[in-house]
Amino acid sequence: MATAAVRPATPEDVEEIVRIQADTWTTAYAGLVPAAALDGLRSPAARDAWTAAVEAGAGHHVLVATEGTWTVGFCAAAPAVAPEGAVAPTGPTLGPEAWAEISALLVEPRWGRRGHGGRLLAAAAAALRADGARYGLAWVPEPDAASRNFYKAAGWTADGTVRVLDTGEGQLREVRVTGSLELELT
Repeated sequence: MATAAVRPATPEDVEEIVRIQADTWTTAYAGLVPAAALDGLRSPAARDAWTAAVEAGAGHHVLVATEGTWTVGFCAAAPAVAPEGAVAPTGPTLGPEAWAEISALLVEPRWGRRGHGGRLLAAAAAALRADGARYGLAWVPEPDAASRNFYKAAGWTADGTVRVLDTGEGQLREVRVTGSLELELT
């Protein structure tokens, strides 16, 4: 059995991050996101953006999940502004510095259901807690039941907030999920 792990991403991981995002979104969001936007996930601009994210430092975290020698998923997380009107899930709202955002958490479909997503979220939560955050949020496309269920299993719930993104060929509704960063990998 291959060893599964999570580690901070390096610039050498950018090509795999780009590939995983493009392949995963093409599989999961075809029909929701225009083909041109999906094609753009493999562009030089996408590579540059991921390189900048990997090198950002100062509370910004890009992590990769591996199984053996394969890179199978990634997570990007950073400080966030406290959601307007949000009440901290397990206690009083501490202020904007107590919030972090999971801006991307993807596991390549062929590597799904092997615990990689949970390991990525737990590692991101630990890094964000070390930065002083206590609560997290993520935006999930409304039709993406698998991601909503993943966050629900981690104790994060939809807080009733929806945003609508202009895709250039229509709109994509996303729901916000929030929860504690006190996660334990079981």
